[in-house]
Amino acid sequence: MTIVNNVTRLLDSRKIKYTTYDLPAEKLGALETARLLDLDPASVFKTIVVTRDKPRKPLLAVVPGNSNVDLKLLAAALNEKKVYLPTEREAEALTGLQAGGISPLALINKGFQVIVDSSAQNFSEIHVSGGQRGLNIKLPVADLTRLTNARFAAVSRLEETE
Repeated sequence: MTIVNNVTRLLDSRKIKYTTYDLPAEKLGALETARLLDLDPASVFKTIVVTRDKPRKPLLAVVPGNSNVDLKLLAAALNEKKVYLPTEREAEALTGLQAGGISPLALINKGFQVIVDSSAQNFSEIHVSGGQRGLNIKLPVADLTRLTNARFAAVSRLEETE
């Protein structure tokens, strides 16, 4: 049973080719999603809510599942002195979405600036959250960036593995 929500309706209305993947409706990270779908973790992107000093408008950093957002690189890309990671609860309040379901596609026209890690350009398609827990969407990188008015910047670093 395919999930239909505002994100899939938007993609359909814009005639964008995408594939949905139903996952357990619990909070899954990008690495867990990649494991469940047997994908390269670098192709499954997570959306990180970030705030800045002024204006207090949050932004979205879309980074590979096997990486962390690098706040210094992100601040430099935005010409900001400093940017901050809000708590999970603050991120949910800012977006109106549950952690694990925050998606740049669900926040189009909501005033969020979107920065996609430049590593996304290594793929023709990437996976992102479909705007709710349990829904993953694969779509062309070009369509994601066009829809969200995103720009590319190197804003992540590989997670340290032990």
